[in-house]
Amino acid sequence: MRINHNITALNTYRQFNNANNAQSKSMEKLSSGLRINSAADDAAGLAISEKMRGQVRGLEMASKNAQDATSMIQTAEGGLNETHDILQRMRELAVQGGNDTNVTQDRDAIQEELNELKKEIDRIGDTTEFNKQTLLNGGLGGTVEQNSATTTVLAVTGVASASTNGAGTGTYAITADTTAHTLTMTFGGKTQTINNADGAQDLNFSDFGITIKTNAGYTQDEAVGDVKVDAGSVKFQIGANENQDLSLNIRNMKTDGVLNLAGSGKVDVSSHDAAKATITNIETAITEVSKERSKLGAYQNRLDHTINNLSTTGENLTAAESRIRDVDYALAA
Repeated sequence: MRINHNITALNTYRQFNNANNAQSKSMEKLSSGLRINSAADDAAGLAISEKMRGQVRGLEMASKNAQDATSMIQTAEGGLNETHDILQRMRELAVQGGNDTNVTQDRDAIQEELNELKKEIDRIGDTTEFNKQTLLNGGLGGTVEQNSATTTVLAVTGVASASTNGAGTGTYAITADTTAHTLTMTFGGKTQTINNADGAQDLNFSDFGITIKTNAGYTQDEAVGDVKVDAGSVKFQIGANENQDLSLNIRNMKTDGVLNLAGSGKVDVSSHDAAKATITNIETAITEVSKERSKLGAYQNRLDHTINNLSTTGENLTAAESRIRDVDYALAA
């Protein structure tokens, strides 16, 4: 008989602690539904499942991104649908104007409607927006040329940067009124005048979607020159990882863009020959709108498949992560 050490009691206590710890872990797993509640439960499994979780959440967000991209494309296509309808009406009027049974007064009335329809095409191009991004004026994703020899306003002392949000492709001229302390931007027959001052500020030509930032060294009346906007594209993040994106460019769908109806005599029914040429011009414009709508429809169909694929991948990856991370209730006890 040993007096100083009760081996039997020590063995019982050890077995009790083991059973108590095992029961605690089992209850933790059963209550949380997770096999891995801390890194100590399965260090390697935790690392693998966290990586999978990141992928799953990225795939879910990519699916939302693709749905937003689809909405943007549908908005643009809806605007072009109206443009198509307008062009069809214009073609109808051009055919009517080509008939020499019309006198000058008749042709003037036809021409007046044609002119208003052209203005509506341009209005659609300038105002069709998604999340404050103009879609149909050629500026979707456009960027300002950063060469100061081309965008000459960047060479002005104190001008920090020039950027765009929805400005159409082209060169925008800026002039200054040193008496009124204003700046005027001109492009495509349109102008906007804003106030000008010394120092750091945002010179926001909101009508064109162009902003010029200045710093403390800027002196009023100096931000004169040109701002050149290059055609660009928007990118949709449609995957969980870098470089898994899709680029989209929408051309300038106004009369001064690919429709090519803005020039003198492009839409003219003053005579039979003029109306005949107008019919051809409008027919070409209809073809260009059809091309753009077809492209947008193809992108939309592609994104539908993208969303389906993302959902399938996310579902399978979630199942794999669950096998690593989640508890099997039949075995947990």
